[in-house]
Amino acid sequence: MTKLWFNLLCRDIEAQLRFYQALLQLPEAEGTRSPIYRAVETEHFQLGFNAPEAYALLGLADRRPDEALPPPRSVTGYATFMLDTRAAVDSASTHAVALGGQLIKPPYATYYGQWQAVLADPEDNVFRVSAK
Repeated sequence: MTKLWFNLLCRDIEAQLRFYQALLQLPEAEGTRSPIYRAVETEHFQLGFNAPEAYALLGLADRRPDEALPPPRSVTGYATFMLDTRAAVDSASTHAVALGGQLIKPPYATYYGQWQAVLADPEDNVFRVSAK
């Protein structure tokens, strides 16, 4: 079985951990905690939050955003969290905003038969919540 680990490079790993724990009701992956890493997880995936020091560790120092400039508004990838019901999508959308996230596109019916919303977390990382 393959398990997906998806990581975000973050300014504040503690705040990101709290946001996604509260939004998704997931436990911290305490076994992977380090001074520069936090994560939430299920049996099938881990969503990790890397501190800025990870840029150098990963050989990405030349790709680290300039802290003097606002973060870029481009999107090159996003996570989709599949929820059980349409009501859960509606609830998660409202909850994300209450936690400091941003609603980009309110819940809507997609052409492929899902009910989904597009959001951004407090650090402006885009994600979706969706249900079949």
